[in-house]
Amino acid sequence: MAQTSEQKQREFMTRAIALSQQGMRHDKGGPFGAVIIKDGEIIGEGHNEVTSSHDPTAHAEVVAIRRACANLNSFQLDGCELYTSCEPCPMCLGAIYWARIERMFYGNTQADAAAIGFDDQFIYEELDREKGDRRLPMAQFMRDEANAAFQEWAGKGDRVDY
Repeated sequence: MAQTSEQKQREFMTRAIALSQQGMRHDKGGPFGAVIIKDGEIIGEGHNEVTSSHDPTAHAEVVAIRRACANLNSFQLDGCELYTSCEPCPMCLGAIYWARIERMFYGNTQADAAAIGFDDQFIYEELDREKGDRRLPMAQFMRDEANAAFQEWAGKGDRVDY
């Protein structure tokens, strides 16, 4: 993957920051923006749309990933860079890994987000706990029945692996 020049990096991060302000100022959601780059060009961008879309997963990074994937007609973003106005939350970080983004740059930190009321630390702490000790009660149920779909998938000759 070719390295992006510092000038272009600054342009991409400036765009992510501008998107964070745009979304916030238009009451779409919190002050977060992201852009995804492939071959030096923006292929997807977004700002937080949680409150306006009534979707708790509509974080800037997820919105940008969805748009970039749609633009590429692919479910993976190999060879792409992400510029985001803030260090991603656990959900977004998972999505970034699943999308196979190769490199990420972020502006604000988790601590900066926490200082203005966006504190994801409890999620990191929950992930470190045993399932029975988490805030969200969890119980395994109907594994054998659910496993039938997994077994069908395992034998599906025309599946698309990811």
